[in-house]
Amino acid sequence: MLARLLYRDGMMLVVDKPAGLSVHRGPKGGHSFEDYFGALRFGLPRDPALAHRLDKDTSGCLVLGRHRKALALLGKLFKQGKVGKTYWAVVEGGPAEDEGLIDMALSEIDKGRGWWMKPDPAGKPASSTWKVMGRADGLTWLALEPLTGRTHQLRVHCAEMGFPIVGDPIYGSADRVSGPPLHLHSRAITVPISKNKPAVTVEAPVPEHMRALLTKCGWDPAGDVMPATPDAGADQ
Repeated sequence: MLARLLYRDGMMLVVDKPAGLSVHRGPKGGHSFEDYFGALRFGLPRDPALAHRLDKDTSGCLVLGRHRKALALLGKLFKQGKVGKTYWAVVEGGPAEDEGLIDMALSEIDKGRGWWMKPDPAGKPASSTWKVMGRADGLTWLALEPLTGRTHQLRVHCAEMGFPIVGDPIYGSADRVSGPPLHLHSRAITVPISKNKPAVTVEAPVPEHMRALLTKCGWDPAGDVMPATPDAGADQ
């Protein structure tokens, strides 16, 4: 867990969530990422807690609140859409244009399928922007920004636009057992945690399972130098 810590201050932590691990225990129990939050107390009496969620198969930046006051503030910022989120994805095919906006309301498919979602004009509003970062061999590297926070939003939006995310067994063509992992990564997050200081922006390194296809699409591992781990006064 300490090796996955990307940012720490007195209010929040940002950690690099691995793909394939749920952020919290589901109704059936089982292994989860928050089982290890005790290693991130840094002297406080309680474990930090989730300020938002990432899908089980999505990697990257995950924000934790360090105490109740912090969690209340972070919850408000996320709810009001003031937290900036940038995801990287590798998709099958890709849009003809270089950037654009997807505005497509979503609703649950049915209660029996958990969090699975579908386009629904009568559903909750959902908007995402996309920008092409590179293309190669029928694949496209996209930078995606969800302007709303619906479950599976980016996955459904990409699939319905005709370019499903590589490795998506629900909305794409991937086989759940033998297919590649989901190529969706929470690359960066910007949180205006303080009224008197600039917003905090944190980036997560590219996960191992996405490096090959991103490189094929033009990503340069040598040029992708992460900034030193920010530590804004730690517990001050």
